[in-house]
Amino acid sequence: MDKSNFAPADLYRLPWNMADNAISWLENTSQCNLRCDGCYRINRLNSHKTMDEIKRELEIFKRNRKTDSVSIAGGEPLLHPKIVEIVELIKSFGWKPVINTNGDLLTMDLLKDLKKAGVWGFTFHVDSGQSRPKWKGKNEIELNELRLKFASMLKEVGGITCSFNATVYPETVEYVPEILKWGQKHIDKVQTMVFIIYRMANLAEGFDYYVGNKQVSYEETPYTTKRDDRRLDISSPEIVDEIRKVYPDFAPSAFLNGTVKADTFKWLLTGRMGNKRRIFGYTGPKFMELVQTFKHIFTGSYLAYSKPFAQRIGRLYFLLSPFDKGIRNIAKNYFKSVVDKPEAFFSRVYYQSVMIIQPADVYENGEVNMCDGCPDLTVWGDEMVWSCRLEEQFRWGQNVRMVPRDKKDDSGD
Repeated sequence: MDKSNFAPADLYRLPWNMADNAISWLENTSQCNLRCDGCYRINRLNSHKTMDEIKRELEIFKRNRKTDSVSIAGGEPLLHPKIVEIVELIKSFGWKPVINTNGDLLTMDLLKDLKKAGVWGFTFHVDSGQSRPKWKGKNEIELNELRLKFASMLKEVGGITCSFNATVYPETVEYVPEILKWGQKHIDKVQTMVFIIYRMANLAEGFDYYVGNKQVSYEETPYTTKRDDRRLDISSPEIVDEIRKVYPDFAPSAFLNGTVKADTFKWLLTGRMGNKRRIFGYTGPKFMELVQTFKHIFTGSYLAYSKPFAQRIGRLYFLLSPFDKGIRNIAKNYFKSVVDKPEAFFSRVYYQSVMIIQPADVYENGEVNMCDGCPDLTVWGDEMVWSCRLEEQFRWGQNVRMVPRDKKDDSGD
């Protein structure tokens, strides 16, 4: 049960929308070298997109959507034989190429080539639900060894943003605070930590599935389950409650709401500032508003990823104290620590983002609560669609409607 003491009116609603967003989502392949619990994509052989197809999708983004960064995803994007050229192409559009990868295929030579091509950052997906041959049976704490390997590679090359995401399963909720403690321990290497709550469509819940007025079998999609013994409704506030067991002052400051319910936190963003020894506090809503607003005024797009140097200059953000209560509290705690221990003045203060993502919620009436202003829209045909439901586009050319069997309206309305 949610206990967190915050509401939408307490936070900054991120201004991202379909036509003006911080991120866009490019899938260069459906192939993957792993199989992850909860994956929303089927591994298709010979599914690499051509450079012409990729360029066309980027041109659709350019025509229809202001954006700051392009997430290169899949599948496993590093499997694409022209991944370096893809990075160069995205860079030529004036966007930040960010690779979403499981990391298994990343070598130092490839990393250096990608940096030369203009890669801005990496988001490494690492969690215990992946079928990594050398890491089977490892829990989230043991996987920190692998996370550190990837973070250290980026640190060695330098100038590349390092992010991690992990799917949070009902069985791994308890590990979230420990992963964040690891993130603090390596706050000099890691700029962003993302937790994606596990979601599947439960075929045991009594829905029929329709495309137009035609009933279809939803079992064909990869993101379905018939299990009724595993929770599918963990919420972002519940994850906040879990984090507060270790970080009692943990305070989100910005969010995206749902398309059906405005009081759901689909993307819940927290900014924390500190060092390896102490977190001094959490930025407030006004800080997030100022960052997004000024970025948009001066560049025409909202901010997704900063370079590592921007997150190493934490003390400069104290200049925003008159505008943001969270920054004032961070500055107060920092200067108090310097008074208590003057040598602390020579330690850097880092900024680190923490994001909690709550994917699609299916309600009893069949409505699907998606992310309003979703940054992960991708291209299907000439249209932008939710990447997490792209399998429905592959199979039927549109998203499926879910109709409760005992309330079914045969008219199709």
